[in-house]
Amino acid sequence: MPARGKHRRPRTNPLTRGFIAAGTGGAALTLPLLGATHASAAEPQSAPAAQSVPRAAQPAKSLTYTVTKGDSLARIADTYDVSGGWKQLYKDNRAAVGDNPKLIHPGLKLTVKTTKAPAAKKTVTPSSAPAKPAAKPATGVAQATQASAKTYANNLDGWIREALDIMAQKGIPGSYEGIHRNIMRESSGNPLAINNWDSNAAKGTPSKGLLQTIDPTFQAYHVDGTSWDPFDPVANITAACNYAADRYGSIDNVNGPY
Repeated sequence: MPARGKHRRPRTNPLTRGFIAAGTGGAALTLPLLGATHASAAEPQSAPAAQSVPRAAQPAKSLTYTVTKGDSLARIADTYDVSGGWKQLYKDNRAAVGDNPKLIHPGLKLTVKTTKAPAAKKTVTPSSAPAKPAAKPATGVAQATQASAKTYANNLDGWIREALDIMAQKGIPGSYEGIHRNIMRESSGNPLAINNWDSNAAKGTPSKGLLQTIDPTFQAYHVDGTSWDPFDPVANITAACNYAADRYGSIDNVNGPY
């Protein structure tokens, strides 16, 4: 019997460790015994979940917008989805708009940076409102500014200028110089002047006003839209010029009593 002592466990080759013999008749077949750790390592790893890639923001497109009546920077910015709203729109067009962003006039062209292009521009007026016909370009005497849309000084200069605007609308000829020259001769610029001593006065129809018209002449050549008072400066001028145009071709051709 061998002496007792420590038994040294024989070293095993790591390549042969973990093999088991399987009986196959007279021969022994060694099969590898895979541990759990080896088995799990052999399993294919599942693919990582696909991560969503954020889409790049659409670049802003620039377009030129023409302002129409009723527009505002806020409405335009809302229509075209301007990033930064009306403040950014104003910043981009400060040179064209000026210092007051609330005042934009029709016809003004603005640069609009938008990420979309609306199919149709938002309308300002209700859809039920009838479309207004395009205005015809002014020609000839129609180019004159309407007197009702302007203000005039309440003096001789203002009276003549207002009368000239009305005359231009009615097609009555005459110039500032021609009117002023005849007024200074007839009344010295006094709209309340009246002649009570000449032949007309003797007949009961004294000459009145800036251009000294008698009542029958004033009424016959009165211009629509002016006062029926012969002492009214503008009414007196326009009626007298209308009469002078009929008889002399223009007040400019009158250089004495008429």
